Amino acid sequence: MRKSYDKKFKARVALEAIREDQTIQNMALKFDVHPNQITKWKRQLLDGAEDIFERSKKRLQDNSAEKENELYQNIGQLKVENDFLKKKYRELYGREPIL
Repeated sequence: MRKSYDKKFKARVALEAIREDQTIQNMALKFDVHPNQITKWKRQLLDGAEDIFERSKKRLQDNSAEKENELYQNIGQLKVENDFLKKKYRELYGREPIL
């Protein structure tokens, strides 16, 4: 059966591996994880460290683009609904609605 570890545990082990207070072998025994797995998590943390500082800016840009698309969709939907209601009003009353 495969073990699965949560991201907090992986981060803690990887940070400890970066500190190099202990050997990877000792850490493997301490955390009951294969040494190769600790090395992999350490490499992932170091490779992704620079993204941490870029993500917040990129996330804001992505969120604003998503929000803008959502607003345009809402505008389109409201326009269609408004046109439909104007058409139905003309059919019922035979004249343009008074705004």
